[in-house]
Amino acid sequence: MVRENQASWGLSIQAIHRLPYYLQYLRQLAQQGTETISAPAVAAHFQLSEIQVRKDFAAVSTNAGKPRSGFPVHGLIRDMEQFLGYGNMNEAVLVGAGSLGQALMCYGGFTDYGLEIIAAFDCDPAKIGTEINGKHILPADKITDLCRRMKVPMGIITVPASQAQLICNALVEGGVRGIWNFAPVHLSAPEHVLVQNENMAASLALLSKHLYRETGEE
Repeated sequence: MVRENQASWGLSIQAIHRLPYYLQYLRQLAQQGTETISAPAVAAHFQLSEIQVRKDFAAVSTNAGKPRSGFPVHGLIRDMEQFLGYGNMNEAVLVGAGSLGQALMCYGGFTDYGLEIIAAFDCDPAKIGTEINGKHILPADKITDLCRRMKVPMGIITVPASQAQLICNALVEGGVRGIWNFAPVHLSAPEHVLVQNENMAASLALLSKHLYRETGEE
């Protein structure tokens, strides 16, 4: 599995995780007609230090903040979108057309972040051959062939944990370089493939622990 670092990306992984939040906030400001924003204002909004915000902005943008006026909002938006690759639409396939998979296929906001789900796969005969939000549901045994033929760079896994590694293997064999994994399991992948895990159980565990500490009840 690929292990990226600050040297290869030019920015820490933690900072890259902050950029989409900055970008969403800046887009909201732009819609409201705001032309400039100060680092202290951004820092206060996200409860970060001003130094951290300035450091993040400097790493991705050529727009220098000016005293009193701050940073140009549209310039920051443009630079962040370019840094994150949002201007280049990445095609992806989704494997697992259950409730979560269908919800992701129906979500229209992915295009704002440079992602387009072009097809989905499932092993349920009742789903194969149908469409969800204009996306065809194909048999799971066609994953490798389609990904290789269409040079699909990304796969999204929304299958049960017991099936996730097999699906990961099929995607890797098809040439995908990035996997967005929603299955609650660790996946083994080659060094050149980046696996991004979205473990809802882990997030829920943090919330549960917080609530338990606050109330003393589970």
